[in-house]
Amino acid sequence: MKVTGIKTFCCHDGTRRYFIVKVETDAGISGLGEVGIGGWGAAVDQAVKHLGEVVVGEDPLAIERHWQHMFRGSYFPADKVYGCAISAIDVALWDIKGKALGLPVYRLLGGPVRDKVVCYPHVEGGNLDDLIANCHAHLAAGWKFLRWPVAIQAGEKDVLDPSEAVRDAVRHMAAVRDAVGDELGLCLDVHTRLDTAHAVDLCRRLEPYHPFFIEDPLRSENPASYRTLARHVSVPVAAGEQWTSKWAFREVIEEELINYARIDLGLVGGLTEALKIAHWCETHYIDIVPHNPLGPVSAAAGVALCMATTNVGVQEMPTAPRTSATDLFPQQILWEDGYARCRDVPGLGVEFDEALAEAHPAPLNGWPPQLRRPDGAFTNW
Repeated sequence: MKVTGIKTFCCHDGTRRYFIVKVETDAGISGLGEVGIGGWGAAVDQAVKHLGEVVVGEDPLAIERHWQHMFRGSYFPADKVYGCAISAIDVALWDIKGKALGLPVYRLLGGPVRDKVVCYPHVEGGNLDDLIANCHAHLAAGWKFLRWPVAIQAGEKDVLDPSEAVRDAVRHMAAVRDAVGDELGLCLDVHTRLDTAHAVDLCRRLEPYHPFFIEDPLRSENPASYRTLARHVSVPVAAGEQWTSKWAFREVIEEELINYARIDLGLVGGLTEALKIAHWCETHYIDIVPHNPLGPVSAAAGVALCMATTNVGVQEMPTAPRTSATDLFPQQILWEDGYARCRDVPGLGVEFDEALAEAHPAPLNGWPPQLRRPDGAFTNW
């Protein structure tokens, strides 16, 4: 069996955009992967085409060999653009391998250590009342965890004042904990929006409400900054969604500066690299919480990894599987009462309507919201 081609699809379902990579073989078996940074689509699309020169014509089951060649083949280690391309191709190759061998991907990763994977959703709210209402709705739907972001400044468009954001975050966490009780896991996503001083202040103020974790409290460029945070706070910290490859995780794992590793399967180098990071985390008693803000392919890959990995905290799942994009992805992973699990079919268990995707193209490039401080200075979204 040989790889015969790689296709890319940037499409939408009327609500959101998906960037899917499809790897094809001469055996009629194909695999799917998903790109982690959709806003850089044009650059990633070119990287996928470039890396196709490594994979096309080769054995799709030689995944580690292809990973090493794609990551190191240009002498300079892969950056985030190439990390996204490698990730999508790698996951697609695992999908092919599962289909070729007649096994679900999670069985190829070591086999199940659990029957299902607990997940957390994206809970939104324009104000505190909306947030509480949405939390109750998710609780009624069976979710065991709730997660929401640090809010931008009330009454202002695209403005984030750090001091006010800290005060609001504490007020929201206190209100949600009071509303839903002590049993649910509560996660707050700082989304790299605060500096170290404000992050320390926030984490200390949140201690009485026992959050499950505080997500990405610092910017990601310098993992060593988590040393400062670790010296001053005791709440669990999750980080890593912006890091490409195992080397970016080295410092925080070896020095045990985080409690949860936010491995992004659409950026970090796919399942091949994620599995190495997860096992490395196990030696330091760090659980993984795979970053998954994307679509059904990313969700399936994350749940496959979690089903085969012992050190798992929770899996990010923006919305329950099979509740969105069901035309584009008519087969998705399974969902029930706050838990996801892989379908017991070969590969990832996700089907993709290529013709429908081509009929609904989306722009390759895009920008997330652009935030600023009250004085007009640019800040992270």
